[in-house]
Amino acid sequence: MNAITQQTDVFSRFAAFTAARELIKTGLYPFFLPLDGHEGTTVRRGGRELIMCGSNNYLGLTAHPRVRAAARDALDTYGSSCTGSRFLNGNIDLHLQLEDELARFLGKPAALVMSTGYQTNLGVIAALLTPRDYVLVDKDAHASLVDGCRLSGAKMRWFAHNDAAALAEALERLPDDAARLVVVDGVYSMEGDLCDLPAISAVCRRYGARLVVDDAHGLGVLAGGRGTAAHFGLTDQVDLITVTFSKSLASLGGAVAGSEEAIHYLKHHARSLMFSASMTPASTAAALTALRILRDEPELVDSLQANADHVRRGLAAAGVQTGASTTPIIPIPTPGGMETLSTWHRLIERGIYVNPVLPPAASPRLRTSFMATHTVDQLDRVIEAFAEEAELISPRECVTSGVTSA
Repeated sequence: MNAITQQTDVFSRFAAFTAARELIKTGLYPFFLPLDGHEGTTVRRGGRELIMCGSNNYLGLTAHPRVRAAARDALDTYGSSCTGSRFLNGNIDLHLQLEDELARFLGKPAALVMSTGYQTNLGVIAALLTPRDYVLVDKDAHASLVDGCRLSGAKMRWFAHNDAAALAEALERLPDDAARLVVVDGVYSMEGDLCDLPAISAVCRRYGARLVVDDAHGLGVLAGGRGTAAHFGLTDQVDLITVTFSKSLASLGGAVAGSEEAIHYLKHHARSLMFSASMTPASTAAALTALRILRDEPELVDSLQANADHVRRGLAAAGVQTGASTTPIIPIPTPGGMETLSTWHRLIERGIYVNPVLPPAASPRLRTSFMATHTVDQLDRVIEAFAEEAELISPRECVTSGVTSA
């Protein structure tokens, strides 16, 4: 047997990875920060209260009394876990209720709940495609979509972000008998921009391609919360809609919605469903209750948009660039990586929590996101903090494109 050498030892990569340790030494390491508490629009770190502007808790429902009570009741009724996959012993009535109500809310015949949003995209795409097929992917598509495509073994073709003409050109080059799937986000997580769904779906119809839209950031945000397809009036033109519950629905889990036939197939072919423990009872009850609140209180979506618009106006008045976002995701470009981290650190000191984003996830930026439950006073404090940084974070023209599977 050959002895392990530096050249053959995969563990040698541990010592070679020094970037994070070097960043820790500077005091600007921004990842895996422990929080003492989390109350929706505010968090506590080291005993200090910070305004949370980095969460995807768009409707603020993680702090809603009904959501918390539902999670507690489910824990008391079902225990802490189902301890098995839905395929075998981990299926409970709450999963079925959530599927039924979510499908009706999204305007689709059926839905299938999985344990996370990432697993949903992984399972759906890998189950649909084979190495004989072609999958066409927007260059800014989420990492979970990209990983699902890679896992499937299908032949991947990228097209320029939100460019329907580039998609048509890519489809035109495929063999006539090739099965083809187009994969896009509804709302892009780093830019906050919308998919050009009218143009994309028209190209798909023209070339006989099926369409999957990941609406993780559209659910609860657009069209009274029903998402991107409903926003454009194109729900019937989107074959499958995937969502996550870890954002507007204040929980953890994911789902895919589509035809009865598609959902039946995925139930028996999506490996991430069949070989993972099911969504916990507490998480399922929390998501179900959040969905009901969203359905019954659509004014939450109006408040969310009003808050995002308030921030956009305030930042623009302060001379802070914000890209082309029309959603609660507002990216603020920075000149480079160290500027991103130093500005992030100063904002923390000012009581504002945002997310620093570095390549290869995307071009350098501070990613901010806002909630329906932020107060105007909180938003004005955020605007004021960024106004004090305006000359440092935007001293020259900054480009906010270049997202790579964030």
